[in-house]
Amino acid sequence: MIGNVIGLTALALGWRRSLWTWPAQFLSGLVLFAAFAPHLTGSAGKQVVVMAVAAWGWWQWSRGRDQAQDGSIAVRFATWPERGLMLAVAALGTVAVALLFTAYPTLSWDPWPDAYIFVGTLVAMYAQARGMVEFWFAWLLVDIVGVPLNFANGYAFSGFVYVIYGALVLWGMRDWWLRSRTTPALEGAAA
Repeated sequence: MIGNVIGLTALALGWRRSLWTWPAQFLSGLVLFAAFAPHLTGSAGKQVVVMAVAAWGWWQWSRGRDQAQDGSIAVRFATWPERGLMLAVAALGTVAVALLFTAYPTLSWDPWPDAYIFVGTLVAMYAQARGMVEFWFAWLLVDIVGVPLNFANGYAFSGFVYVIYGALVLWGMRDWWLRSRTTPALEGAAA
């Protein structure tokens, strides 16, 4: 429960384009690692990868800070080649991770959806670290599977948290979408 609440905080900080989203994501991964380590080694291992991506995201945003006029990270839409690459990585990554989970059943309680959620999360975090609006679309696609899966497997609290994630994702997507459409030339012309 604590890890999920910290994850919600991380998403809200990401919406605000705060550098603190990354330490919050790292802390969420650390708490979830501690919760999963005794009995779900695969889930614990996935949190190690999430923490590594969070550290990389911190580094990316630290370097790109102050790009926007308000001193935060600038956001943009991905290019078509970037979108194609993210889709290919998501598809191939999901298949590879699902096959790994299938070969080693102790790593996952539901290999294909679990692989989809895990790889989708990594793609979303990558897009977030690069300041891409598509980050929000990736989270929506993760939520579409994550919400029913959590409820179906008796994790009602996690399912409820994913519903809240969905609402935050929609608000964050709108905010980043609008910010990506604002350019200095347009702001100067409006003044």
